[in-house]
Amino acid sequence: MIYPEVLRNAIDSFRKLPGIGEKSAERYALSMLDLSEEDIDNFVSSIKECKSKIRKCKICGHLTDKEICSICDDSNRNPNVICVVEDYKSVFMFEKSGSFNGMYHVLDGLISPIDGIYPDDINIASLESRIKENQEDAEIILALKPSIEGETTTLYIKKIFEKKNIKVSRLSYGIPMGVEIDYLDSITLDRALLDRKEIS
Repeated sequence: MIYPEVLRNAIDSFRKLPGIGEKSAERYALSMLDLSEEDIDNFVSSIKECKSKIRKCKICGHLTDKEICSICDDSNRNPNVICVVEDYKSVFMFEKSGSFNGMYHVLDGLISPIDGIYPDDINIASLESRIKENQEDAEIILALKPSIEGETTTLYIKKIFEKKNIKVSRLSYGIPMGVEIDYLDSITLDRALLDRKEIS
């Protein structure tokens, strides 16, 4: 089927989103034609605002529309327990489960020398500055995917803190090998968190 050029452009734009194939993109683009001008304006405005206002929290690296994210700014959370994750999607998954009351630290990647990604290329240095030596009851929970890259990153972070009297634990191994944290259901994630093991 040959679409008008402007409609074809809209379809192609939707196809740039992950998980959106040709048929889904066509359906979304055609559905827009039934929206009111006000809904279209709000839709476009919200996308532009996300692009222009969303930034990384200066403390943990999570997404926020302010200088500091709402999690780091929450005085009711435990600042001595930091869950280290690969990306912001994992933070959203933990928060949806509602069982974790500590802080987060987003690495924004994993160590992978074969891909040219080294410790200095991800957000590890700022993690060190967040954890003070001999901080009372401090614990780092490594919630990284069970893969070669995740294991390499885990061992690197463990080595950094092994002489600083900081407890370093990881999620339990109920998580299938290679699975992305943000694809886990809340029950599996809660159990992996509760059954976390200290790395020896």
